[in-house]
Amino acid sequence: MHEMSLCESLVQVIEEQATAQGYKQVKTVYLDVGPFAGIETDAMHFCFDVVCRGTVANNAKLEINELSGKAWCFDCQKEVSISDRLDPCPDCAGFSLQTKGGDEMKIRELEVI
Repeated sequence: MHEMSLCESLVQVIEEQATAQGYKQVKTVYLDVGPFAGIETDAMHFCFDVVCRGTVANNAKLEINELSGKAWCFDCQKEVSISDRLDPCPDCAGFSLQTKGGDEMKIRELEVI
């Protein structure tokens, strides 16, 4: 399960920022995740709780904001939202799409003490 290594990296970033910015505890982590990132949110929550033990994020709440996928439709000549890489264009039903996002995972905000 790669969610464990993702959470370990996430906590490493949080720990580095705690040292750099001088906060003592993280209450909530707000995470933006794209639909193509290949992340199981239930597994992410479980791994986050395990990895945070004994860190500044101990007992922190993980809030995952699931973003929409973006693609450029060559038929419509515009950016559209899609939920799966194989989806047709929601406007013209064409399949001439190039994904332009949706595989990201980033910390949007930390609620700290």
